[in-house]
Amino acid sequence: MKQQWRRTDQLPRENVFELPGSAAGPDEASAALDLVYQAADAFRASQDRARETEARAQSLCRQASEKVRQAEIRAEEAERAYRELMAAVDQKLKDAYRALEQAQANVSAQMDKQVAAEYRAQQAEAEAREAKRALMLVEEAIRKKLLTDSVRQFDRLTA
Repeated sequence: MKQQWRRTDQLPRENVFELPGSAAGPDEASAALDLVYQAADAFRASQDRARETEARAQSLCRQASEKVRQAEIRAEEAERAYRELMAAVDQKLKDAYRALEQAQANVSAQMDKQVAAEYRAQQAEAEAREAKRALMLVEEAIRKKLLTDSVRQFDRLTA
């Protein structure tokens, strides 16, 4: 709100107070008063510029503050997403570890069963060989007995 000042020569003379003993004439007083008004106008203009500058600075501060707040929100969201991701990765690693342990236990159990089956197979083969050997001995004994009995009967018949 800029106020316009009138020049002193435009003011009515009854409103102007003259100091006693002043040697200045009306033109000099008028010039001095004009300078005072110009100084006041310059001061007001300076204050207006200062208010505008302050308003711009406050606006920039509000904008910067809003940008910082939004950046903080994005940072918090990113941190939360990171924590969720790490929790999911941790859970998947735990699941994978449990599955690996289970698979190792299954492999170990299967190997134990295989070793036991191989042992039983070897034992059965050994028993089969022993039975075959025993059978051969029995067959041999039967043959000897039959031959011996045949020879005796033959000898009895021929004698």
